[in-house]
Amino acid sequence: MPRRVAMREVGPRDGFQNEPETIAAADKIRLIDMLSATGVPRIEVTSFVRADVIPQLADGAEVLAGIERRPGVSFSVLIPNRRGLEHALPHRDRFDEISVFLSASESHNQANVNRSIADSLAGLEETLAAAGEAGLRREGVIATSFGCPYEGAVPPERVFEIAERLAAAGCAEVGFGDTTGMANPRQVREFFAAARKRLPGVELTAHFHNTRGQGLANVLAALEEGIASFEASFGELGGCPVPPGSTGNVSSEDVVSMLHEMGIETGIDLSALIAASRAAQEVLGRPLGAHVLRAGPVDWRVGQS
Repeated sequence: MPRRVAMREVGPRDGFQNEPETIAAADKIRLIDMLSATGVPRIEVTSFVRADVIPQLADGAEVLAGIERRPGVSFSVLIPNRRGLEHALPHRDRFDEISVFLSASESHNQANVNRSIADSLAGLEETLAAAGEAGLRREGVIATSFGCPYEGAVPPERVFEIAERLAAAGCAEVGFGDTTGMANPRQVREFFAAARKRLPGVELTAHFHNTRGQGLANVLAALEEGIASFEASFGELGGCPVPPGSTGNVSSEDVVSMLHEMGIETGIDLSALIAASRAAQEVLGRPLGAHVLRAGPVDWRVGQS
């Protein structure tokens, strides 16, 4: 297993966009500043998408302008297409990376962005080229990498072909998303064993959802295949419109707590991360799903707050 893991916190984008109500920009800024103070090395802070499609992220420029830039913390934004990149570039000094995305299944890609996989790839290759010219680090995210709620099993070969296209277009990193929590640990081990052989020189990132309670088990399976880059969401924020009952991403504090107990370094202050999730609970006015948020890490004692 790796001795150290790099975490990307995606709650400010992937989590907030799934909330039924819009969170005030001032609250987003405060929560992102709390997250960046935890020692997490990378945070996905917002997305430049159409406001009529995802109104929860319509304040992306305001959030970028307001958050504190800390040394050693890389900020990323999710970019849907070339137009989204054009809207983001005027704020280039406020972020370091972009992520682009598409699905590995035709049905989910059509439902999500109303395009075929081939059309999405063609558009993203153009977007990635422009982002490279702007000096931005680039990541490609492939949703439904481990299964599709419409089609069922997704052949790994199809996922790897998409990943190769993204890498050839300039992505230094490819993230594989278990978008609706369909992955199991055996599948994850086999998938990443093949991915490491197929994609040498590309940083491979795992992004698991906890819809069916297997999030941490899948993290462990990926670790056992040497994967050292993970995306997670504080408090277990996030989710997916399908299937009904989908929960959020595997929680950042649950992953970090498990890694620390296993002797794997992250550079993250777990207590500060829990404090950020508690602050998010107050903003949202409801309890969040992270286990460590409720029970505390194993080294806490009864009576501690």
